[in-house]
Amino acid sequence: MAKIAFASIYYEKDVLNYTLGRELLQKYSNIPQKVIENHNNIPEMRAKENSEFGRMKSNLIIGVRKTHKYVPNEKISDFLVPYTSSGCSAMCLYCYLVCNYNKCAYLRVFVNREQMLERLIKHSHSSEKENTYEIGSNSDLVLENLITGNLQWTIESFAKDGRGKITFPTKFSEVESLTNLRHEGKTIFRMSVNPEDIIRIYELGTSPLKKRIGAANLMCDAGYPVCILIAPVIFVENWEQQYSELITILSQNLSQKAKDQLIIEIIFMTYSFVHRAINAEAFPNTPELFNPEKMTGRGMGKYSYRPEFRARGEEFFIDELNQKLGEAEIAYIC
Repeated sequence: MAKIAFASIYYEKDVLNYTLGRELLQKYSNIPQKVIENHNNIPEMRAKENSEFGRMKSNLIIGVRKTHKYVPNEKISDFLVPYTSSGCSAMCLYCYLVCNYNKCAYLRVFVNREQMLERLIKHSHSSEKENTYEIGSNSDLVLENLITGNLQWTIESFAKDGRGKITFPTKFSEVESLTNLRHEGKTIFRMSVNPEDIIRIYELGTSPLKKRIGAANLMCDAGYPVCILIAPVIFVENWEQQYSELITILSQNLSQKAKDQLIIEIIFMTYSFVHRAINAEAFPNTPELFNPEKMTGRGMGKYSYRPEFRARGEEFFIDELNQKLGEAEIAYIC
């Protein structure tokens, strides 16, 4: 299992009131630690230059989550649920969390997990229908799990007491600790994939493609429902060749068991002014993701691909998937 090295730990003093908070501070007792007032506002971090973005990602912030509002969703899940972490220590250069947190999109873990899970379980029983809850929209929970063990705890606890399903996406392959859990089929595992060159250039610090596919096979063998996210689709110069090769690799390397139950999500990249500013200073040698010929404004400071490129992409993926993974269900393309 991978180990994550942190340069510094910043923590709210209230985390000492929680078992997990005390455990984490003891676990990382050999790393410099500093008390902060609020995990949402660390003045010395906000004052750093954009060029420090990568180094800022080497810090771990430990706090107590105060925001618990569930947001209705209409994709794989019914609700987006604020859960045990936000931000990430990886550096995907298009990450939508940067839109929310700017250069402060470092990893924050929250120690009041019992409070959050109790709320989730109560909500699952209060609804007229069985819902699916997206618990990983603010972070990568497989990555976080290497630090906290929260994912094992959540999966087994929800399997025992929850109603409906929980789900999370990941770009990490370290799933071995999840394969022997009693999940009762209530957790949907979703692996995000991209062509290997895009992973290498734009998804820094994440698992390589073949390890991601191997993790999806392991989770399928362990009885979890498995989805594949082709996300985000980036219209690089030779995108058709790269994504055609990706779908071929999926067809050849996913197990038959995985392919027999496979659901696929496809999401086109959204980019932003904030990304452009940070990436230009923090990763000056990386190819520019913004393409004015293919992209147009979308909301406050954001860019998305023009309708004609999205339509071409949608047609391409439907054709490729029908040819190479015809047994798979395409849940949505957006």
